[in-house]
Amino acid sequence: VIGSISFAIITDLFKLEMRGRVMGFVQMAFAASQIFGIPVGLYLANHFGWHSPFWLIVGFSVIVWTIVLIYLKPITAHLQLKTDKNPVEHLLHTVANVDYLRAFLATVLLATGGFMLMPFGAAFSTFNMKISADELPFLYAVTGVFTMISGPILGRFADSIGKFRMFAMGTILSAIMVGIYTNLGATPLWIAIILNVIMFIGITGRMIPAQSLLTAVPKPQDRGAFMSINSSVQQFSGGIASFVAGLIVIREPNGHLDRYNILGFVVICSMLVAVALMYNLNRHIQKKLHAATPNI
Repeated sequence: VIGSISFAIITDLFKLEMRGRVMGFVQMAFAASQIFGIPVGLYLANHFGWHSPFWLIVGFSVIVWTIVLIYLKPITAHLQLKTDKNPVEHLLHTVANVDYLRAFLATVLLATGGFMLMPFGAAFSTFNMKISADELPFLYAVTGVFTMISGPILGRFADSIGKFRMFAMGTILSAIMVGIYTNLGATPLWIAIILNVIMFIGITGRMIPAQSLLTAVPKPQDRGAFMSINSSVQQFSGGIASFVAGLIVIREPNGHLDRYNILGFVVICSMLVAVALMYNLNRHIQKKLHAATPNI
């Protein structure tokens, strides 16, 4: 709910031409949460009990809630767009919209890659790449820092060269790196860090323009419903992707993962199909923007 509302607010406050750099900062925040959240959560759980990370989340939530309450101005412009449908009818109308369905399908494919690969990331690094458990936090920390730094930069690139072009470039880089990464064997830590950083920069280069384009799909009066459904689609498709990945990958008694390269091939295929879907979405958005621009 919070995520969908946040994207709706971003869409209300920022024009499409600026939305890439804004999404870059959002992705930077996600990267920061992954860098600091997992190590800090593990540390607290090991030293103060399993419940302590949840209390930390509560504490941060109270701080964020206070800041929002004091400094964020109310976003009320969308309330002027009245609809004659009740909430259920509005929801069904949004789901039935063909243009929105294309966007939801693109979201399914966008979520597939991360949710397929990431559940096995630590095990693959440890048992296939032979990176020790003590080295894993350093690997993730360095990767996260570079992802944080790259987010705003890639967002600006998306605004300057075009959202779809940036998405296509990020997809090419991601597909190449996924193909390399999922076929790795024993790998020195410094090489693993370089490959991981490049792969996640490519993934970030996909997600920022993709999220920017998806926010431009719904009409203003449908924005909240669209974002909520899109968030649900993302979570649901992520669960399905993780389940399918579990059917593909086989873990041997010694911990070694087999058929991870096959999983990588499936992810690459989903990335390429996503490019075609995002191309059609981009064409639709550009036509809509052109139609809304008055002729002079």
